[in-house]
Amino acid sequence: MYAAEAEYLAAGGPGKASFAPLAPFFSPDVVLHQAHALPYGGIWRGHEGMERFFVAMSETWDVFDMVDQSFLSETDPLVVLTHVHARARATGRELDFPILQTITVADGRITEVRPFYWDTAAIAAVCTNYHSADDRLPRS
Repeated sequence: MYAAEAEYLAAGGPGKASFAPLAPFFSPDVVLHQAHALPYGGIWRGHEGMERFFVAMSETWDVFDMVDQSFLSETDPLVVLTHVHARARATGRELDFPILQTITVADGRITEVRPFYWDTAAIAAVCTNYHSADDRLPRS
């Protein structure tokens, strides 16, 4: 699935490439849970939801490279630790961060994905012109 996702994004991704190569990896009723604090946060359902999720990701990130992946569990649920290097489309700022995902599979297809982010505030901040309260404090 990760290889198919990389090919999909390399071919232009949402709106430019067909979702068809990715579809066989996902159950028709797949559910993706993204942290609500993220620009692409929320619950995405089914193949149409996954397509809309990839559009939201593409609108958020100019670069989203999965630099390194470790499969911590290869039994259901799968557990994957991914190191990401990303560049926000709106700001041009870059960030490196980990994502830990649990992936449930039934009949050879992904039925549920739950990514866990270390710091959703840092991800949201790099995607907007928001600065933390610490950035507004006077320096001595």
